[in-house]
Amino acid sequence: MSNTTINIKLIKSSIGRIPNHKKCVKGLGFRRLNQTVSVEDTPSNRGMINKIRDMVQILES
Repeated sequence: MSNTTINIKLIKSSIGRIPNHKKCVKGLGFRRLNQTVSVEDTPSNRGMINKIRDMVQILES
């Protein structure tokens, strides 16, 4: 089983969001707006991405 990764970019701010959304942003490793991070393709990371799907953009790798 290969460890695939997903490249995601934060395109909207977490200011004014509910605390669970802010925790998802931090849990995925984002520190600033327009930052791109690479995370493992696991069910937990997919769940966090789906929860904040309006704030992030999935980049083709």
